[in-house]
Amino acid sequence: MFSSLPMVPDYFTFYQLPETFRPDAAALKRAYYTLSRQYHPDFHATASPEQQQEALHLATLNTNAYRTLSDPDLRMAYILSRYGLLEEGKQEIPADFLMEVMELNEQLMELEAEPNPMAAAQVENEVNILTAKLEAGIEPVIAGYESLAADFRTQALQQIRTYYLKKRYLLRIQESLAKFATRS
Repeated sequence: MFSSLPMVPDYFTFYQLPETFRPDAAALKRAYYTLSRQYHPDFHATASPEQQQEALHLATLNTNAYRTLSDPDLRMAYILSRYGLLEEGKQEIPADFLMEVMELNEQLMELEAEPNPMAAAQVENEVNILTAKLEAGIEPVIAGYESLAADFRTQALQQIRTYYLKKRYLLRIQESLAKFATRS
């Protein structure tokens, strides 16, 4: 699959869950609360300093794991990072998508110069259409990821990375539109 994974903690193994973009929320929460009780520093107050430090480390790992795996965007970035797919220089975006984004950004710059609520609504509609198309295209890949053989996961991860990067571009445009809306 991938030759070497970066040294990122394996939160899925920590929780004894399969690597998936759609973990069972109830199982995730159960694992978090179980480990929270087990590693809470208050329960190790009389332990040796080394054991207290280890409990604190595991409590922190538990908190970070839950925070990451319970949020869909953080979870996606986490999985992609584990495979080295969000490193600088590996973020190729299809040229046709970049052109669409550039056109939308140009429209945003025009709105900055000349505010126009109708034009802003049109840009927002275009972004929503692009987002919906993007979501529909990646849904089967994300839904089926867990059941894929290792050879096919590589290709799926590449598709998910492209989706993730495109989504980030669209989120930036949506944030700019939201700022524009508050000024109007």
